[in-house]
Amino acid sequence: MNKAISNYIETNQQRILSEWIDITRSTAEDRVLRLVSDQVFVGTSKEFIDLIISNIKDSNEEFESKLSDFAEKVVRLGWPLNFVTKGLHTFAQIVFEEMKKEGIVNQENQMELVYEFDNWVTPMNNEIVSVYSRTWERTVSLQKIALQELSAPLIPVFDGITVMPLVGTIDTERAKQIMENLLNGAAKHRSEVVLIDITGVPVVDTMVAHHIIQAADAVRLIGAKCMLVGIRPEIAQTIVNLGINLNQFTTKNTLKKGIEAALEITNRKIVEMEGEK
Repeated sequence: MNKAISNYIETNQQRILSEWIDITRSTAEDRVLRLVSDQVFVGTSKEFIDLIISNIKDSNEEFESKLSDFAEKVVRLGWPLNFVTKGLHTFAQIVFEEMKKEGIVNQENQMELVYEFDNWVTPMNNEIVSVYSRTWERTVSLQKIALQELSAPLIPVFDGITVMPLVGTIDTERAKQIMENLLNGAAKHRSEVVLIDITGVPVVDTMVAHHIIQAADAVRLIGAKCMLVGIRPEIAQTIVNLGINLNQFTTKNTLKKGIEAALEITNRKIVEMEGEK
């Protein structure tokens, strides 16, 4: 980087930061400002300016390490990429305009310094975009894995009795996950009865019913009995209107009734104990 630019930035770091925060705050989307408190916004803004300055002083490896850490932080904060890249250009614009006011940039060297600014900002902008994108993709991938693990859990409630509570829309990809978790969990917990609870499923159409029937058939093949519970009146009406045949396995309208039926199947029942007199 041009020595005059780097010296000016290092000498006037605090003033540039204050101006940068004022401009960025006034032009930022409300969504960005709502995501974090003023203290976090100012603190993160200072980190960003320090990061820009570190590109002047640090080696490429040190800078890339700091950039990676910063990218992970702003992804967690929910700052969009265009906000970060715009911030870099705002910083360069502030420095250039201030250097013009002080006569450091003049008619004789203006084109040369514009070229120097472009050679500094463009590679750094490209690096920020690349690191931010990789960080975002990795974060989304980890979130997707976590959601898949939580989307169809099989929970043991009694010896030989397990429950799979389903919440939300069931599509083809999720149906595969349900099937896999159901079979692996039933074998792992040595389930005799598996209850599929659809209380939290908003719509049961032909496709959803087909996936549930497939899951029930698969469970039967490994020696367990499948029961469908949580059938609300509107869901029951939809199933009847669509002509969906659920006769091959037991259905109950609540999880409580389903567990009671499962206990009977496994030769157990819930009894009330009289208290001591």
